[in-house]
Amino acid sequence: MSLTILITGFGPFPGAPFNPTEPLAKDLAQRRHPAFANVRRVAHVFTVSYAAVDRDLPALVDRERPDVLIMFGLALRTAHLRIETRAHNRLTRAMPDIEGRLPLCGAIMAGGAAALPLRAPAQRLLIAAQSTGLPAALSHDAGRYLCNYLCWRAAEAALRGAPRLASFIHVPCVPSPPMHRLRRPRLSLDDLTDAGEAIVRAAIVAARLSR
Repeated sequence: MSLTILITGFGPFPGAPFNPTEPLAKDLAQRRHPAFANVRRVAHVFTVSYAAVDRDLPALVDRERPDVLIMFGLALRTAHLRIETRAHNRLTRAMPDIEGRLPLCGAIMAGGAAALPLRAPAQRLLIAAQSTGLPAALSHDAGRYLCNYLCWRAAEAALRGAPRLASFIHVPCVPSPPMHRLRRPRLSLDDLTDAGEAIVRAAIVAARLSR
């Protein structure tokens, strides 16, 4: 049975000139594994702006009709993978996006729910990530910036029926590949890609079981 999985990352932003989720999303769409038979993988990298999320996500969902949406974002102050479980109806007005824009208010939807759950088997994805040896944990707080905003918009889309499963994973900062060659880091982009592949494979299993 065929599936379509949309895998997304973000581009660079102030404080993160190298965002590992950009090559991570692209690599995961190209990796070979028997589990990816009859699975169409589509990669997309969002510009770190509210307008880009509002423009690109609906267009991608309409065009690709993904069964599964796996989103990756960078958490600069976290040393482990975080499997997010919900999006919160809140935004920071202290940090503009890459286009210099700030939200008009501190809520994504005025008068809306305080939070929306991400429709994904979080525990299954957590176990998959941990199986690669990387530290990982469930998280109930995706922050107040673009990652949380994308989580909210994805959760809204899932409530409308597409995608059926949507998950967001925060990854820690790792050095760019040129810096990696100078000194072996504690965590590398290769490590993140291995964990990302395990997460995608677990999501494939969950999507097929949910049909």
